[in-house]
Amino acid sequence: MNILFVCTGNTCRSPMAEAIYNHLLPGDTAKSAGVFADEGANAASNTVKILQEKGIMIDHMSRSLEEEHVNWATLILTMTSGHKALVVNKFPWAADKIFTMKEYVNGNHEDLDVNDPYGGDMDVYRATYTELHGLIKKMSE
Repeated sequence: MNILFVCTGNTCRSPMAEAIYNHLLPGDTAKSAGVFADEGANAASNTVKILQEKGIMIDHMSRSLEEEHVNWATLILTMTSGHKALVVNKFPWAADKIFTMKEYVNGNHEDLDVNDPYGGDMDVYRATYTELHGLIKKMSE
């Protein structure tokens, strides 16, 4: 399965999810992109540090969500309901494979957003890692 994780700038949540997914489920392939990403930015330093603490390597450069990514993906998982709305609006023909990550894993509950750690300290990034790791672990079961 080809999984595409989508967030805002493609420097925190979606590259973290991509790295965790590829680490836990090496038989599948995950990539990531951002709805408002600056091309070629490094992953946030705290994202890299948290993943290194967990023994997960990351080599990441940000990229904007493009049609080629949508075509490649079997499943597109966004970090928030706002991201989902943007992606569905831009690529309506792919709406049947676009979900928030929490919606896909937990069903359609009220809280569909993964918190954005951008600008936060290491504890905030650790909390995001824990949340993403738990969601991806549930996907693998």
